[in-house]
Amino acid sequence: MTTFNPECRLCPRLAAHLAEVQRDYPEYHARPVAPFGDKKPGLIIVGLAPGMHGANATGRPFTGDYAGILLFQTLYQFGFANQGKSIHLKDNLHLKNCRITNAVKCHPPDNKPTSQEITTCNRYLKSELADLVSGTVILALGRIAHKATIMALGLKQRDYPFMHGHLFTLDGGHWLLDSYHCSRYNTQTGRLTENMFLDVFSKIVEILNISN
Repeated sequence: MTTFNPECRLCPRLAAHLAEVQRDYPEYHARPVAPFGDKKPGLIIVGLAPGMHGANATGRPFTGDYAGILLFQTLYQFGFANQGKSIHLKDNLHLKNCRITNAVKCHPPDNKPTSQEITTCNRYLKSELADLVSGTVILALGRIAHKATIMALGLKQRDYPFMHGHLFTLDGGHWLLDSYHCSRYNTQTGRLTENMFLDVFSKIVEILNISN
């Protein structure tokens, strides 16, 4: 298995883009962003990719991102985090029985990775998911994260269509749960409401309570 490499430069377009970001914003992380949280979690959250002025700047998934507002608020409400917001690396945030990662570890231009970049980076997600203990819930935030997860698990895409709120039972005692991504666009347009996201996490807690 291929473990996360903070110096990965396998995608030429992403490497060139991050080099340009480092020139324009020398204080930014502007490198692959490592997963964050418990190494043997009951819940692992798979996002899309680091946001330009969020995780790409701070070096921690969803930290400083607009999408992190609803995510960390909800994680705190359900006992998966010690506080309800995450702004920077020194904010004392700790996750509990939870881990956060991304389908693509580098920030892509316009927040849109290519299919080849998703495939290339999938080796890291595959390694992360292979280490999960039985009973883990995988929460895929958005269609791209869902498809990347299915790819990493070696499953057939047609057998696992993305559907918000849908729960798939997987081999090894795992579950895959889908949600619309908690992005600015989705939350501001109402495609994903706070109550919809709370319902997703209520389902996660129910599953974990049953499995434990």
